[in-house]
Amino acid sequence: MQKLNRRKFEKIVKKGIKAIPERFLQKLNNMAIVIGDEPTPAQKKKLNLRSNWTLFGLYEGIPQLSRGANYSAALPDKITIFQKPIEAAARDEENIKEIVKNTVWHEIAHHFGMNEVQVRQAETKRRKNDYKKERK
Repeated sequence: MQKLNRRKFEKIVKKGIKAIPERFLQKLNNMAIVIGDEPTPAQKKKLNLRSNWTLFGLYEGIPQLSRGANYSAALPDKITIFQKPIEAAARDEENIKEIVKNTVWHEIAHHFGMNEVQVRQAETKRRKNDYKKERK
C-alpha cells in the first residue's frame, strides 16, 4: 500500500482529468471533482455497497442525457475520488496514477449518461486502444 499526502494526490487527480480527451472535457458542465478519504456511510447505503466492495470514485448528480428542458439552477454534479481505497489497492505511485486516471474516466462517463455496463464496455475498448498506442 502506497500512501501519499493530499497535495500529491490532488496533483495526480488533476493529471487524471487532463488525460481525458479535450472533446469530452469541453462538454462537461455544472460539475465538480473533489477528493474524499473514503465513501461515507450514507454513500455506501445509497449504493447498497457490500462491505467487501471497494469504491474508488462516485458520480452523484443528474446525467447529461437525463437533463430536460427544466434543468436549470441545479447544484453541480459531483465526482468524488476516494484516496484511501485507491492507495490501499495500489502497488506503487505509478499504479495510483493509473487507477486515478481510470476512475476519473469512469465517473465522467456516468456524467454523460452511461450506465455501468456501457462504461465497462467503453473502458475495455479504451484500454485496447491505449495498448495499441503504447505498442507503436
